[in-house]
Amino acid sequence: MLKSQELRSLAPELDSLRIGSGWKVEELDKPQIFVQSSYGHSHPGSAHLDKLVKGVCEGVYEEGGRPAKYFVTDMCDGEAQGHDGMNYSLASREMIANMIEIQYQATPFDAGVFIASCDKSVPAHLMAIARLDVPSVILPGGVMKAGPDTLTLEQIGTYSAMYQRNEITEEKYTYYKHNACPSCGACSFMGTACTMQIMAESLGLALPGTSLIPAVGEEIEEVSVRAGKHALKLAELGLKPSTILTKEAFENAIVIHAAIAGSTNTLLHIPAIAHEVGIDIAPELFDEIHRRVPYILNIRPSGFYPGEYFWYAGGVPGVMEQVKEYLHLDVLTVTGKTLGENLEELKKNGYYEKCHEYLKELNIKPEEIIKNKNNPIQAQGAIAILKGNLAPEGAVVKHSAISKKLMQVILKARPFDSEEEAIKAVLTKEVQPGDAVFIRYEGPKGTGMPEMFYTTEAIASDEELVESIALITDGRYSGATRGPAIGHVSPEASEGGPIALVEKDDLIKIDIPNRVLSIIGVNGVEKSEEEMTEILRMRKDKWQKPAPKYTKGALGAYTALAVSPMKGGYMDCR
Repeated sequence: MLKSQELRSLAPELDSLRIGSGWKVEELDKPQIFVQSSYGHSHPGSAHLDKLVKGVCEGVYEEGGRPAKYFVTDMCDGEAQGHDGMNYSLASREMIANMIEIQYQATPFDAGVFIASCDKSVPAHLMAIARLDVPSVILPGGVMKAGPDTLTLEQIGTYSAMYQRNEITEEKYTYYKHNACPSCGACSFMGTACTMQIMAESLGLALPGTSLIPAVGEEIEEVSVRAGKHALKLAELGLKPSTILTKEAFENAIVIHAAIAGSTNTLLHIPAIAHEVGIDIAPELFDEIHRRVPYILNIRPSGFYPGEYFWYAGGVPGVMEQVKEYLHLDVLTVTGKTLGENLEELKKNGYYEKCHEYLKELNIKPEEIIKNKNNPIQAQGAIAILKGNLAPEGAVVKHSAISKKLMQVILKARPFDSEEEAIKAVLTKEVQPGDAVFIRYEGPKGTGMPEMFYTTEAIASDEELVESIALITDGRYSGATRGPAIGHVSPEASEGGPIALVEKDDLIKIDIPNRVLSIIGVNGVEKSEEEMTEILRMRKDKWQKPAPKYTKGALGAYTALAVSPMKGGYMDCR
């Protein structure tokens, strides 16, 4: 018997209340499908999801089920840039997951369809799916169109810095701002939103070939109906996420992450999702997989083309075909079939021909976007995990976006205790070539772990600084980040991590090939490892833990309970 029917006898008011909500009497006996989305007018990635909700409901009805719509609108990292709203971003992932759990558990359902597009909503929905462990399929909300001359949103940070330095006119700057988001959908570059849609499919929880379909067009609406129909099949099969989300499935997702040069924020989200099913994903696993999997996707910000073109080139299945030898093809997916079986079916059903038709109109070949594994953009993936006395638990760097001149350097520390101080120093040229700019007390327990987007863009758009300095933080970066950025430094400053002990003109060693991030000197003079250990011990003895910045509300709860960035930054209530 379906769960919804079992629980009706325990809650005699349920039938009455559903009839009062618009249900017909004959619908009470049908399979009941939870249709959850982040629909709302919060940003382009969620404003169109009502159309996908409608399609899902049509599919559910067609297969003899009864859908029920639920909503938890997400915030937009782009709209939160430049002010304290960004502090709520990572915390919102936890709150969305919690709210979805509450909504589902409070009322009986037989399966769920989860619809989301963007940075925190997709991982939040994936966390909720894993936590609930009920038959579920996630429907990615798609990607927006590129603007004129393939303008995309991640370029606005660069243009903003250029405008502040009087390098472009106000008229030109305004034009860019008004044309960077020409439609709904996730922002059209391989930032966190697009990366996490791809991760949803790579984990096996989305139907094959459904990530990053253009959000305006008939294909994504057709897929929404198919997802609704599939929910009934899942209810019948009783196929649960815990059967799909194995260690091998997470390894597959990290392989694809390496191949696409995905967002560094994935190192927060994948461990948090895995935690929900009792699997520990250590940061070293990302490093090990990225060392051996080639980076092959020519999509911004590390590549050339806008994110809109990804699906046209074959999408996730197209990438998987190139890195097949690294994947566990025998893992079970939401289709009820293995990953290998899904890939073979796509070759036969015309999927690739349909995708490639769009590229023909653009006079672009698929292999210009998804490179052949034997001719990759880079022999290794884009991410490295650095360790040393500055980051005993680790730090994250996207080395595909860094100048070769900064792969092995010793820089002088310029520490700042807030992003506002740091970006001012960058824009006014107080920061000089050879500096290591630190932004600290911005980790999960400090301020909620906001992005350092504007500072990275100010550096990346400065021809002198982009190849001569590094930005190091216990905060995080936008998925659009380019340039010399090292984040997630753990333990964070608010917990007394070594990053809190850095002083002006300390010597900072960055050695990406050997995965080292260490303090090796004081006042510009190198010290022995033993001497530095003693110096840091003495500094730690004098360090005073700052009072919590937030003591109530969502950020009060999040900053009190959040774990280390290298563990996923989730709230640990134990």
